[in-house]
Amino acid sequence: MKINHLKEANRFEAYIDGHTAFVEYVVREGALVVIHTFVPAPLKGRGIASELVKEAYSYADREGLGCKATCSYALAWLEKHGY
Repeated sequence: MKINHLKEANRFEAYIDGHTAFVEYVVREGALVVIHTFVPAPLKGRGIASELVKEAYSYADREGLGCKATCSYALAWLEKHGY
């Protein structure tokens, strides 16, 4: 799966089987904050949301940003992965 970072749109997205899944974020107070995660119904259950969130937080780590979330999925992901 190829994930594209659309920096000007504050978004990571993947185009799969004719559908677009994405994570939207803002940078606030030195942290990348995931605000929305969306995976279309035909793509659910394939780990796509996890990969998108992982890529967003990997980018944050590379940029020296903290990792936060207001999105319930991303909050759960952070807890599960020990952030």
